[in-house]
Amino acid sequence: MSFVIDSKAVQAIFTAPLPDGSFEEPTLSYLRAVGARRQLLLLAFAPKSAGTFFREAAIKVLNGQLIRLPHAQGGRDGSLYLPNVLTCYLDAAAPETIAHVHMQALPANRNFIDAFGLKPIIMIRDIADMLASFLDMLEMDPVARADGLNCQVPDNFLQWDRVRKTDFMIDIIAPWYASYFATWKSFADDAPDTVCVLHYRDFCRDPVDGLWTALVHAGFVVSHKDCEKSLGEVWEDRASHRFNKGLQGRGKSYFSPAQLARLRRQLDYYPQLNSWLLHLLDNGGDKAIAPMQGGGMRRQSSALPPSTMISAPST
Repeated sequence: MSFVIDSKAVQAIFTAPLPDGSFEEPTLSYLRAVGARRQLLLLAFAPKSAGTFFREAAIKVLNGQLIRLPHAQGGRDGSLYLPNVLTCYLDAAAPETIAHVHMQALPANRNFIDAFGLKPIIMIRDIADMLASFLDMLEMDPVARADGLNCQVPDNFLQWDRVRKTDFMIDIIAPWYASYFATWKSFADDAPDTVCVLHYRDFCRDPVDGLWTALVHAGFVVSHKDCEKSLGEVWEDRASHRFNKGLQGRGKSYFSPAQLARLRRQLDYYPQLNSWLLHLLDNGGDKAIAPMQGGGMRRQSSALPPSTMISAPST
């Protein structure tokens, strides 16, 4: 890594933003100029929505590097950190940059995204399915238990019975998901050209087009053929990328009707989510990302149209 930290960069780092995270002049103009120097792929996926699998395919197709944009990963609720972000832009010789951050679109993050002209991508998936996969991860991975999700996972979590564990997922973990989707829905409504919203169900049907759509949205020039090749390579090594089962509808076998009703009530607090409810609470049957013979990724001719930048899904 070789780059020059000039006086403007130093001044920007040490100039405190306003309480809402917005930047004042001349810092704002400097950050916008820096942000225009190159593209950056910001995958702001919620946990367990194919983010790790997706980012590895993006790294391959772009021959890029994974960079951590938040100050730290612990807690899994990221806030963008100016020194880390500037590093991505000041090194002109650096490979293409991919960032994967579990972050809400709260005001500070929105203002940061606006300052650099970033174009984030998110993935809509059934929340109960994500909670089921998250529970599997908590049961198997001590690092995941240490990180939590903007919460502490109790030390005796593994000793709990199944009902208590699933209650914890609904009562403690699920509210983060509700707020996450509410903030991103508001952001997507306010700035539809900035936020790319992908459907997990569409990605399962046509992963090639989903990856291509995200990359083009962020300003990269890639082909469907290159995306298909990269996805096939990552699929072969999917076990190392936290790929669980990828099935839709698993949540219904993990959580009781009463627990799912509690999840629904959490979403009801956010009226902007009304048009996303069918995607956040319903599923399209037990489908998964389907490998082709030979290990490639299936790109079905019957896939949904490539209209994955969604502001108010109706299907």
